[in-house]
Amino acid sequence: MIQIGIVTVSDRASAGVYKDEGGPAIANWLARVLLVDWQSQSRVIADEQPLIERTLIELADVEKCALIVTTGGTGPAKRDVTPEATEAVCEKMMPGFGELMRQESLKVVPTAILSRQTAGIRGSSLIVNLPGKPSAIADCLQAVMPAIPYCIDLIGGPRLETDPDLCKTFRPKAT
Repeated sequence: MIQIGIVTVSDRASAGVYKDEGGPAIANWLARVLLVDWQSQSRVIADEQPLIERTLIELADVEKCALIVTTGGTGPAKRDVTPEATEAVCEKMMPGFGELMRQESLKVVPTAILSRQTAGIRGSSLIVNLPGKPSAIADCLQAVMPAIPYCIDLIGGPRLETDPDLCKTFRPKAT
């Protein structure tokens, strides 16, 4: 069974002030699009960089998640530290993911330039930071998912397949 980490980074959701909507939005989107058997390793945590780092390390190294998707903590506010935590635990950064997500989000809202989404690789796990707004989550996943399965192939992870009617995965033809 393929493990996928879903991490909501939110002080208020982790304290129970309001219901987490970001994590379920990610899980629902993946459930519609992925054609493989997968299991969610979900976490709702506070905006604390050491806690985010520990959670990402646990999901990558212990739970062996092929893909870890975070939501929240990517803005310019003082407590928004998800990208810093991601960079601290990754061996390689994948800036193209953030560039594409911001480009797509700018079609919807001009404040998308304030978002600091990024992605990186830890071992054989791909970590992707998404914004916190559920509607933006779907837009961003739709933009980057065509490249995610091939990226996971290249880092030695399991083969992900997507429903081509919903999201066409790109893999180069074998030579």
